[in-house]
Amino acid sequence: MERVPTIREELEAIAEEFSFLESPRERLEYLLELGRDLPPLEEEAKREENRVRGCQSNVWMVAAFDPATRRLEIRADSDALIVRGLIALLLRLYSGRTPEEILADPPEVFERIGLGRLLTPGRQNGLWSMVERIREIARIYAQAPEPARQAAS
Repeated sequence: MERVPTIREELEAIAEEFSFLESPRERLEYLLELGRDLPPLEEEAKREENRVRGCQSNVWMVAAFDPATRRLEIRADSDALIVRGLIALLLRLYSGRTPEEILADPPEVFERIGLGRLLTPGRQNGLWSMVERIREIARIYAQAPEPARQAAS
């Protein structure tokens, strides 16, 4: 079975990728590229109850929880390309993780790669709204009971 990098290891990988991008323009272009590569969310998931509040752009986020592995599969989309790039980074950090992993490791990557200086205050608020939504989903599923374990015979 392939080892999945931890959130910290993924954060380090993202920070390293951004360290090669010297100018703010290069960083924004990279975000736009990530946004173009993000798989779209199916139209039926783009409902009001899946919208992330606090974002200037429309952002929709859904999650599926696998009780057997206790992992959350998070998917999201936006109508703004730069926001799609931010979503791609968030999903890289948090999708496929357990709720406990998500809650134990608040994000620092955006400060480390200097995105705060690149984003407008409105986009910064939207980014933190998306992070809070992920953490809210994780809090809900962190309370889910552990799967029944069979005793070895």
